[in-house]
Amino acid sequence: MKQKLKSTLFVIFILTSIAFKLSAQSNLNFQADIDNQINENIPGVLVTVICKEKQIDWSGASGYADKNNKVQLLPDQTFRIASVTKTFVACAILRLWEDKKLKLDDPIIKYISKEHSEILKKGGYNPEEITILHLLTHSSGMAEHTQTEKYKIEYIKTNHIWTRTEQLLELINQTKPVGAIGGQFSYSDSGYLLLGEIIEKITQKSMGEAMEELLNLKKLGLKSIHIEDEKGEFDSVRIHQYIDGEDTYYINPTLDLYGGGGLLSSTRDLTLFYKNLFENKVFRKKSTLKRMLKPINYSTMQALDYRMGIWETEIEGLKAYTHTGFWGTQVIYIPKIETIIAANYSQRWTKQAFAPIIPIIVKQLLEK
Repeated sequence: MKQKLKSTLFVIFILTSIAFKLSAQSNLNFQADIDNQINENIPGVLVTVICKEKQIDWSGASGYADKNNKVQLLPDQTFRIASVTKTFVACAILRLWEDKKLKLDDPIIKYISKEHSEILKKGGYNPEEITILHLLTHSSGMAEHTQTEKYKIEYIKTNHIWTRTEQLLELINQTKPVGAIGGQFSYSDSGYLLLGEIIEKITQKSMGEAMEELLNLKKLGLKSIHIEDEKGEFDSVRIHQYIDGEDTYYINPTLDLYGGGGLLSSTRDLTLFYKNLFENKVFRKKSTLKRMLKPINYSTMQALDYRMGIWETEIEGLKAYTHTGFWGTQVIYIPKIETIIAANYSQRWTKQAFAPIIPIIVKQLLEK
């Protein structure tokens, strides 16, 4: 009799727990929140929320994948994640470091082509002193090749086909070094172009193939994450993304394909990659993640607390790790509440540090 009573109470406990969790989730109306983000300037929003503490795993979409043809946006669609690619590039470099294929304090001249070394020297850079770590943390003193006339929308729309070499030439012909090696943080896609080259040099594979293998993307089930074909991928899966109202869908991906950006993903797979990263399922050793997140000491405070392919920030009073992408992407991990959120706006937000939906969701999670 006692055993039967215990069994009955156990079943009641389980059912009550399930009901409580479903009730908690139903009070978090994320769909209404993203619906409210849509306006004439924001045609589409994609969001995924994973919160281990509250057992939430939710993906949603609102608006259009193609606003001109009124094609409805679906939660599993992909987009160009732009600079969020840097997290993946940094992880791939650290996997090579784990396997003793490189050292973080190796000078980059050891790995990049002679042609690229000479280009850098001509531009006032010293590839014998710039290390892999400097590139990973944006502390090489290198400027930014994308801050030039050829990266304005008028030129971008010409669908120019870029090479890594041409982008490095743009760097030295149109900009100057921003400061001493290791002396400051200065965000540089150019540095990550070179990290992409280093990955290719060591693995003897394309950057996309190497990252897929080094990061076990298939094994982790992250099927949507891949480097876009250099000719572009024009299908019903990838959404239209906009800048100043201009549709960038047909813009050639070589604009941002060699390490500073280049990956396509869904919001769900972005959250799952970050989840696996912070659950120590990407690296061989737990100590590698700690190395990735180790702060860099400068003599003065810098614009971002950038580590390796990711930076530390604060949201609603909580420590978080994040990266954003130019076209309107952000992924963020908040350790204290074991939450990952990925958001993509089909036209990027402005004047805010976070994608606008992210603080709204975090506040809801904290309130509930």
